[in-house]
Amino acid sequence: MKLTAGQVAVITGAASGFGLEFARRAAALGMRVVMADIEAGALAAAAAGIRSMGVPVMTRVIDVAKPEHLDDLARCVFEEFGGVHLLFNNAGVAPVGLLWEHPAADWQWVLGVNVLGVANGVRAFVPRMLEQAGEAHIVNTASVAGYLSPTTMGLYNVSKHAVVTLSETLHHDLRSVGATIGVTVLSPAFVPTGIAQSERNRPADHAYASPPSQAMLRARTAMERAVSSGRLSAADVATLTFEAIEAGRFYLFTHPAILPSIRARHEAIAAQGQPDDPFAKRPALSPVGGPAPAAIRLEVGDWDAMRAHAQ
Repeated sequence: MKLTAGQVAVITGAASGFGLEFARRAAALGMRVVMADIEAGALAAAAAGIRSMGVPVMTRVIDVAKPEHLDDLARCVFEEFGGVHLLFNNAGVAPVGLLWEHPAADWQWVLGVNVLGVANGVRAFVPRMLEQAGEAHIVNTASVAGYLSPTTMGLYNVSKHAVVTLSETLHHDLRSVGATIGVTVLSPAFVPTGIAQSERNRPADHAYASPPSQAMLRARTAMERAVSSGRLSAADVATLTFEAIEAGRFYLFTHPAILPSIRARHEAIAAQGQPDDPFAKRPALSPVGGPAPAAIRLEVGDWDAMRAHAQ
């Protein structure tokens, strides 16, 4: 797809991280930019920076888990700009911990944002995009966690596996109707963004009824350290993403060193053996001393080993 000035880019999770860098990249190309996020203050500040680049900017404070918010966003964008050329379903959250310790509120929150957020974007925008002339492209932000199943990331893994298969099926469905809409599933590893601090956006109706477990707190600290020390920046990922859009590439792995681990997992599936553990090979999240059960004695440094492997 050829990217040109005057096109319209719609971005969820646009106030920080990948979303903000997508907005900057689109603005640098002279596009009209629609920025949506749940954080009103951060969104206003981010939008001011994009407006300073001399392009029209529309902002909306939304919760992507609410279908009516995406419906209203799509209606407003098409009324204001007449079309959408790039749609980035990018908003995401990432609580971590042992799978059985996540309360129902965690499942509702993560699946609502990470999975329904993408589904709501597709449902609200694609019918309108099919009616417009010319090419368009959709980018769904997944993760290498959409292809692997590392320990203490189970809830995030579930959500990102869903985004991968949603994107693959979307690609096939669009081709089946002869659409000129491309799809890219963005699958990064550790990149310094605000994802490790996503608890800041937890809605009150999904709040913890009791304090997080020690395993959750340790895994959260480990993830924050791994994410913050990633060598590839969000701006780098945005550059790679726009290159993938222009090339019409579906799968985008920004950290190709992780591909052998993905291949090993697929080989384990084909062999009908035990699930392949990407952390165990490095090793990662290995138990350390102490009286607690090994499953919750998480070594923070091992996340660094996995992060280094993923660069």
